[in-house]
Amino acid sequence: MRETIVTPHGLVDVDPDTVELGELVVTDEGSELEIVGLDPLRFELAPEEEEDWGE
Repeated sequence: MRETIVTPHGLVDVDPDTVELGELVVTDEGSELEIVGLDPLRFELAPEEEEDWGE
């Protein structure tokens, strides 16, 4: 069952029974969050991807 969860960075629509640790989700405000805890469900801002210069 999907739930809408309020975070400091916006609303997230997820199914708590199927999400995985480390999964990335996007809030309604466009912030990318990483799931860092499952019980209780916790989110943190996902680290920004750095440019890959082919090194």
